[in-house]
Amino acid sequence: MNAEPILITGVGKRIGLHLARTFLDRGLAVIGTYRTERPGLKVLKQQGAELYSCDFNDEQQVDLFIDKVKLKHGSLRAVIHNASDWLPDDAEIPAPEILQRMMQIHVSVPYQLNLAFAPLLQATQHEHADIVHVGDFVSSRGSKKHIAYAASKAAQDCLTMSFSAKLSPKVKVNSVAPALIMFNENDSDVYREKTLNKSLMKREAGLDEFSHAIDYLLDSSFVTGRVLPLDGGRHLVQ
Repeated sequence: MNAEPILITGVGKRIGLHLARTFLDRGLAVIGTYRTERPGLKVLKQQGAELYSCDFNDEQQVDLFIDKVKLKHGSLRAVIHNASDWLPDDAEIPAPEILQRMMQIHVSVPYQLNLAFAPLLQATQHEHADIVHVGDFVSSRGSKKHIAYAASKAAQDCLTMSFSAKLSPKVKVNSVAPALIMFNENDSDVYREKTLNKSLMKREAGLDEFSHAIDYLLDSSFVTGRVLPLDGGRHLVQ
């Protein structure tokens, strides 16, 4: 297994789990974080993933995770910020707490990890290293029902541009902005139909489509400071 790992946050399910398994299947080393124990983590452990339980809302846990990775590894090939939370503005908690939670997981923690792991990324034996923020389509247009969430993803896009300028040329920094990768199992037929009609392609992208986008960014030696849309033409639907 390749000794220079790819670090992925939020590998317990969906996109994070798929990315981790894809890289492990290729013989690449993977470091992953998770907040909740899930069945997929057992598979990752069996494949050799280095996993850390870390609640990104707990600063002490974040600091401890950073220290453990820096103690064990001298370099990283990439950091992929996939961990996410999605609270509507009418959630039954105070509005300032909603905003704080969205900013913590989508902005504060990526900011901390990028700064902490920059020396490890700069030390890569590859031509370049990468940071990829998993953003969202709404970062460019806002959201009436998820204002705090959309604002945090827009701030994350700014991290992409700022860290790209700071860490170039050895480390490339980009973002992927998806609109619909895959539905949840409990999504109703009405919701699915309404959501599919919001894009030109009228279908889910699928997990492989997302991993192809990540591969494109990791393989490129030139693209940096960009937000890569993965929206199925949703921006053109009136």
